[in-house]
Amino acid sequence: MTKATVVGAGNVGSNTARRIAEKDVADEVVMIDIVEGLPQGLALDLNQSAPVEGFEATVVGTNDYADTASSDVVVITAGLARKPGMSRMDLLEKNAEIVSGVTEQIAKHSPDAVLVVVSNPLDEMTYLTSLVSGFPKERVMGMAGVLDSSRLRFFIAERLSVPPTSIEAMTLGSHGDQMVALPRHATAGGRPVPELIDDDGLARLFARTRDAGAEIVGYLKKGSAFYAPSSAAAAMVNAILKDTGEVFPTCVWTTGEYGISDVYLGLPARLGLSGVVEIVELELNDDESNQLNEAAEAIRAKCKELEAHRPS
Repeated sequence: MTKATVVGAGNVGSNTARRIAEKDVADEVVMIDIVEGLPQGLALDLNQSAPVEGFEATVVGTNDYADTASSDVVVITAGLARKPGMSRMDLLEKNAEIVSGVTEQIAKHSPDAVLVVVSNPLDEMTYLTSLVSGFPKERVMGMAGVLDSSRLRFFIAERLSVPPTSIEAMTLGSHGDQMVALPRHATAGGRPVPELIDDDGLARLFARTRDAGAEIVGYLKKGSAFYAPSSAAAAMVNAILKDTGEVFPTCVWTTGEYGISDVYLGLPARLGLSGVVEIVELELNDDESNQLNEAAEAIRAKCKELEAHRPS
């Protein structure tokens, strides 16, 4: 029996649990939250949608980590959401405390699980989860690149008035200011995107992608994006539990790939039952490589700062 756990029953967590259940990726989907009654109520609601949606997975809502035991994959969405005017880094100290506590419980009850971190600031929380869990690095990863790439694909499709599914594009680097866009690797219906959109237009699309989360926060006033993030997380869970070997831009631990080592960074990765099966190396030009290295060093500096001040 396969088992997936989602930590956090807020908008991102509950929608991630829903998408995993509707995909029938796992036999059991556990949703855990500290708020009594919240995950239980949402789980009951989700289960009652099964006859209509046609899925067989069972959704369990709980406040007890014992119910998450022996999970194959755990998605960590717990933490505070951004408010207007806040950056992802503004959440660092508070969410570090929350994510540390969650990770300790997950490691205790599911020592063989693959962990997918969604909590912000993403790159730093992924590093913290790895540190606290003590799991092999290939079993701890962060969800960001799938989301950022999906946002970029939509913006390109909107600009060209074509279906989003006809766009192939990928972002690497950090989930934030140092996102690395790869226009040379982007296509629309098989045609190179730089042939269809000029440099200024591309720069605007990349900037909007980088700031897409803040744009949504600005509209919502309370809370942040959850439809696209939950889709991205569920896609990664699908690849892991079904052992598909699909390549996703993922926050992964580097061991010399792209000339970068010992830092979590957004790179193309092949995912499967063991977690990160392989980091795929694309051909980058000097400018792209420099941007990737700058992103890596910025993340490294924040992680050192986090390690020095992390909750004991």
